Amino acid sequence: MKAFVFPGQGAQFIGMGKDLYDNSAEAKNMFEKANDILGFRITDLMFGGTEEDLRQTKVTQPAIFLHSVILATVIGDDFKPDMVAGHSLGEFSALVANKALTFEDGLVLVSKRAGAMQKACESEPSTMAAIIGIEDEKVVSICQEIQEVVVPANYNSPGQLVISGSIKGVEIACEKIKAAGAKRALPLKVGGAFHSPLMEPARLELAEAINNTTFNKPLCPVYQNVNAKAVSSADEIKKNLISQLTSPVLWTQIMQNMIKDGADTFIEVGPGTVLQNLVKKINRDIAAYSATP
Repeated sequence: MKAFVFPGQGAQFIGMGKDLYDNSAEAKNMFEKANDILGFRITDLMFGGTEEDLRQTKVTQPAIFLHSVILATVIGDDFKPDMVAGHSLGEFSALVANKALTFEDGLVLVSKRAGAMQKACESEPSTMAAIIGIEDEKVVSICQEIQEVVVPANYNSPGQLVISGSIKGVEIACEKIKAAGAKRALPLKVGGAFHSPLMEPARLELAEAINNTTFNKPLCPVYQNVNAKAVSSADEIKKNLISQLTSPVLWTQIMQNMIKDGADTFIEVGPGTVLQNLVKKINRDIAAYSATP
């Protein structure tokens, strides 16, 4: 069974999507429609902007979404998923590719999500850190002991967990986690504390937009970030999508559940190779590769 997976923030690179734009009339039309919807030429920033341009959350999120969704469209008959999932932002890409959302509605929601998250980051400085080489349970336990806001944010693979919270909370957690035996505790260059309680203002703003958007029954189950379970109900998809901003991304659990449910091939749709690399850390016997037009 084939599982198509869609990357999140951090997979961006200058020039992303230009080959699609140049070689497919359908892709070019979708990119130009996106420029109109967003009110600025995101294609200029994707194809020839600076790293700094592309790192802005309001640019990064729509850019990765567009690359992923347009690639899924261009590969056409090769996009035949038995199941889909997306890492954080990638969940929106998965839902559009899987026909639960229209392209236009998906892009509008991603743009609103990015704007809301940017505002939340600016109103309260916060950060994230990658923890490597220690049991997930130990990291969770240490975070719970700290009086500052600091929580597990991304369960990426066994022994690779991202924490998120206030700057002080993350600093204290990193010191304690290193003292407990972690191989590394690396501060990340991100705008703020994604997937933590500090994103509550963004969650409330996005909830209104999601509740006012029509969602359809997807072509196949989507394994959602907040519960790692296969979901096919449009109402449940909406509820879980709203919870996503303040809940951890259960990516390890998603991949384990997909494999348990029969996935033997993972195809990453979008920029980079992060997700297929994570698949290999969980099960080296599972095929994983990038979608190509």
